[in-house]
This record gives sequence, structure tokens and C-alpha cells, in this order.
Amino acid sequence: MKSLQKKIMDRFMVHLKNSDYEPKDAKNILSNSRDLTYGMTVTIRDCRVSSKFIELDVSVHQNNLELLLEKLTSIGQIDHSRHIIEEEIEKNQLIKDGIFYFNNERFWECHEALEGAWKQCTGDEKELIQGLILVAAALVHYQKDENTICLSVLGRALKKLHSKSGEYYKINVDRVKQKTIEILDKKEIFTFTF
Repeated sequence: MKSLQKKIMDRFMVHLKNSDYEPKDAKNILSNSRDLTYGMTVTIRDCRVSSKFIELDVSVHQNNLELLLEKLTSIGQIDHSRHIIEEEIEKNQLIKDGIFYFNNERFWECHEALEGAWKQCTGDEKELIQGLILVAAALVHYQKDENTICLSVLGRALKKLHSKSGEYYKINVDRVKQKTIEILDKKEIFTFTF
């Protein structure tokens, strides 16, 4: 029992302040973060770069989180870390959270929040949320410098959003579609807000 407990790690989203990094730097930052934490019991599974943050998806024993954060400060100043746990959250709150995360370029967390809301929906609303999830998922790929995948996923998102319009909560669906079309037409990826 004791050895099993030692193996259990908690998952965190670690956000470092971004000073000069771009999505093209994601793979190097991921490699550097793994080098910095060599010898620790930690899994750094992914790195995403936004204009505001460097986002690292990590698993570490909770009692080693502070040491991990200290080691990562050579990449960037710690902004915050968020413990990722399964929670039952009401659909309205999940959508509000998703909007907040999207507007702060935290697209993976947006995807997760909207997916929780999607599970609570039916019909046209479910398809609309699925389209928004795909937009967020596409931008996750952009933050990892996977632009071809980003464009492909945006194409799938547009198919889901094609017949949708108006406002959903405080999301201007027509604007999301217009920005998505603009990215696909120009093949130049940029972030935008809901």
C-alpha cells in the first residue's frame, strides 16, 4: 500500500509568465523543462506557448510542487499553478470558465471546461459547443507549433458551427466563425477572444 501511494502524482497546469517566447519555441521549452527537473519524480507531458503564458502540463507529487516551480523559474517567472481534478460543475459555470480560459489564451483549459458543459447538453446546443471545443483544441495545436493540425481542426470546427449564429452566453458565434474563416483563408493563425 505504501509503495502504491508513492507512485500517485497530482496533475497541475503550471503557467509561467511569457516574456519573449513564441509557439515555435514550445518543443525547446519542453526539453529544457525536462532537463531542469532531471532526477525529480515528475512528468512534464506538454508545453504550450501563448502571448501571456508558457503552459506546462505536469504531474508531480504535491509535496514536490514548490521544488518543481523553483526549478522552472529559469524559463519564466511563475504566474500560477492549478491543480487539475475531476469536479462536478454546473453547465453555466463551465461555460463561463471556458470563456475566461479562451479569452486568456488558456485553450487547453477552455477545451476541458467546454467539454464538461458539452456532456450536459443535447441537440443543436451540443453541436455548437462541440464546434467551440474544436476551435479551442485547434489553438492548443497552434500553441505547440503544430499549425497544419491547427488548420485541419479549425476546418472541422467550422463544419460544426456552419449553421449556428447569434450569441451563446456571451460568445458572438458569428464572430468566431468569421475569425475561423479568416484564419483558414489566409492560412495565418492568430488568437482572438470570444
